[in-house]
Amino acid sequence: MQRIMTLCIGNICRSPLAQVLLARELPEHQVWSAGLSALVGSPADPTTVQIAQEQGLDLAAHRAQQVTSFMCQQAELILVMEQGHKAQLEQIYPQVRGKVFRLGQFGQFEIEDPYRKPREAFDTAYQGIAQGVADWLTRIRQLS
Repeated sequence: MQRIMTLCIGNICRSPLAQVLLARELPEHQVWSAGLSALVGSPADPTTVQIAQEQGLDLAAHRAQQVTSFMCQQAELILVMEQGHKAQLEQIYPQVRGKVFRLGQFGQFEIEDPYRKPREAFDTAYQGIAQGVADWLTRIRQLS
């Protein structure tokens, strides 16, 4: 399991953070992010960039991209933020079934979208993302 995609809606808040956290912990893996309704070409949300910097992560080069069939084919694991994302992605690209999971699956939680909300919503999302990444790391390493 060497190719991992993280996915949210706009690809400017949650999935970029999940991407850089996974990439830091799994440097030998290929990790990228995308959105179901991406704000294509947009940088990461300024609050997301700030949280990333506070965690020693760099999102300066991030630009949002729309999920594509090719990305779905390339990914061996697709981690989404909410159950609705899984359902939507599987409806658009049925071939992804069996490799799409919620980032918070093991802790039985969803990571709500902090977009256009106060800093506290971003902090809560980051905490969920960090927990989800930690929960998945052992499993990914076992399968790699």
